[in-house]
Amino acid sequence: MNTAHELPAPVDRLLPRARAGDEQAMNDLLLHITPYVTRVCRSVAHDNGSDARQEALLAIYRGLPGLREPAAFYGWVRSITVREAVRTARRLGRETTSPEVDSRHEPHSLDAVHINDVLDRMSEAHRQVLTLRVYGLNEVEMAETLALPVGTVRSRLHRARRRFQEAWQPTAA
Repeated sequence: MNTAHELPAPVDRLLPRARAGDEQAMNDLLLHITPYVTRVCRSVAHDNGSDARQEALLAIYRGLPGLREPAAFYGWVRSITVREAVRTARRLGRETTSPEVDSRHEPHSLDAVHINDVLDRMSEAHRQVLTLRVYGLNEVEMAETLALPVGTVRSRLHRARRRFQEAWQPTAA
């Protein structure tokens, strides 16, 4: 079991080599994190998730040599991915639907479908703050990511939670 300061074995081996310019190690590292980056981008940017994933992986590729604290790699990846997903969603600027839930890979797919349905009916602003919270951002980090005042983020988060609960209640048994 890894401690909070240890990286998983593949990342522990690949990260120093990738930061030193080893292209094969960089490629392997990016392949290793792509599923995580994909999930985050789909959650934040919905139908624009593949564009967001591409932008996030490119930003990670460009920024990796400057990573100051390798032990914080996953937090750094999350931060870049969320930022790029929000930027992509804004740039492409349209409301989209959630990705389909694949019941073969999702043990609680019925709940996931209901959650996605509730999220789809919410405004993009409310959907974004809830998704960012799920990915572990606090209000200050959300404010920085969304380029909004902290008070606005708190207000949106409060309203989004309330609307989600109201919409979810009729489907709960």
